[in-house]
Amino acid sequence: MYFMALATDYDGTLAQDGLVTASTVSALEKLKKSGRKLILVTGRELPDLKEVFSELSLFDKVVAENGALIYTPASEEERAISPSPSADLVDRLKKRGVKPLSVGRSIVATWEPHQATVLDVIKKLGLELEIIFNKGAVMILPSGINKATGLAAALEDLKLSPHNVVAVGDAENDHAFLRASGCSVAVANALPAVKDTADLVTKEARGKGVEELIRKLIKHDHLIAKKRLGGVLLGTSRGKDIYLSPMETVLIAGSSGIGKSTLATALTERLVEKGLQFCIFDPEGDYDGLKGAVPLGNGSTAPNKEQLLELIEKPQTNVVVNGLALKVDERPDFFAELLPSLGNVRYRTARPHWLIIDEAHHLMPKRRGDTRSVLSIELPGTVLITVHPEAISTDALRLVTAVIALGPKAKDVIRTFCKETGLKAPKDIPLPKGDRVLFWRPHDGKKPVTVKAIEPDQSLKRHSRKYAEGELDEAGSFYFTGPKKAMKLRAHNLIIFAQMAEGIDDKTWEHHLRAGDYSKWFRQQIRDKDLARETAEAEKDKTLSADESRKLVIDAVRRRYTAPATAPERN
Repeated sequence: MYFMALATDYDGTLAQDGLVTASTVSALEKLKKSGRKLILVTGRELPDLKEVFSELSLFDKVVAENGALIYTPASEEERAISPSPSADLVDRLKKRGVKPLSVGRSIVATWEPHQATVLDVIKKLGLELEIIFNKGAVMILPSGINKATGLAAALEDLKLSPHNVVAVGDAENDHAFLRASGCSVAVANALPAVKDTADLVTKEARGKGVEELIRKLIKHDHLIAKKRLGGVLLGTSRGKDIYLSPMETVLIAGSSGIGKSTLATALTERLVEKGLQFCIFDPEGDYDGLKGAVPLGNGSTAPNKEQLLELIEKPQTNVVVNGLALKVDERPDFFAELLPSLGNVRYRTARPHWLIIDEAHHLMPKRRGDTRSVLSIELPGTVLITVHPEAISTDALRLVTAVIALGPKAKDVIRTFCKETGLKAPKDIPLPKGDRVLFWRPHDGKKPVTVKAIEPDQSLKRHSRKYAEGELDEAGSFYFTGPKKAMKLRAHNLIIFAQMAEGIDDKTWEHHLRAGDYSKWFRQQIRDKDLARETAEAEKDKTLSADESRKLVIDAVRRRYTAPATAPERN
């Protein structure tokens, strides 16, 4: 499910002439049984609402007095989110002959044509109040209080995001909370202005329209979400914007250092703009310092699962889970233990809206035998990022609905994906050039296209501790083999590389030096262009002895990654 709650107006929407039919009540009960929440959002005062609607207990929250009062039927708790009405205001209105006049916990209400008198009294008293209209009703509330603010308060109690709410209404005072929802709906009898701005308009009027909406919501939740939600902008292709749907599972793959995490960073910026929650699993510390997100874990401290789940419960909090302190063989277990708990949060709240799983072949490796049980949940709104799609669990790959391939081996990514999932590879795959990526939805029957991808506003600093002290995987490590491949010494970080470089024989050192292996590794795996450039100069200088070139390269590494910070001078 994507839409976790239905927020509905009462008069003219749920009810006709103040009453709700038995069939509409039955539909509400079915929606509750589907696991969704019900929120009533009304301009009525609570005592009046209780008197006319005996089934109020069906609702998880009631937003009364046009947003000023939050009521929880299960506990009968009432919470006013705005101050009480001014006694001077009420007295002046009575003296000016304003009748009928209703006074609630925060709201003061009357009917047209008293709006001119009400406005005059407010001005003379110098009060910061607003007048809200609703089909002839004139409601007076503190400035900034409306159905949208009331809905936001109710959703905060329920730990739900407004993106996961369908709201339905019919009149002027419904505009605010309809605009604040993920999908806005107008019943057939709604005012034309409400219909014009709604995402959907029901065929039926009032309660029958709500029943119609509930049927669609139960049967076609994901289809409604896919059609009505804008998605996340990936880039443009032939002048057309390309979006990633919140219902998709996306694979981003390509050679090391080709820009996968850069693209993911750009996507997170779009998510922040839209107010969509994301959680990044970052085994290598690549998203250190990401704007708009709370970091959890670092190079020396492993992330805490309980703390992560606590942070995720807050809809506005984005999280980067840094797994750098975890050993490579510990990462799959950490993720396998966490994913079901995270799945429960998504089942209850549909959040985080997006999961971004970097180095997915570390966290969801093919070799694990329990991946199927770990993936007992679906993965909508998920991005899998990897250098090695063939090393990801096949069960995970089969959930993928969109492939984004980067770099000169982009075609191979598509072919590898098809081989692993048993799909037929498309013909005539274009090769992306320059700043373009290859984009393909394997199940929509269309060919892959090249897309000019969005770029991030921020530039992330690669985490130096990862390369200095961490543990790069086998593919990312450096191997001293010598000219005859007589040895295979693995350096899984820069400290180990420097130590091994000092101890190997001259022939082995010079074999890799003249082949340009050191600068290639620094450029492609360590992703440090400056270090690669400095090393390449030593590789090309044939006047240097083995010891001289060795010293230049090792000094360059230690200066950038392992040298202690310079102490400040003292006078």
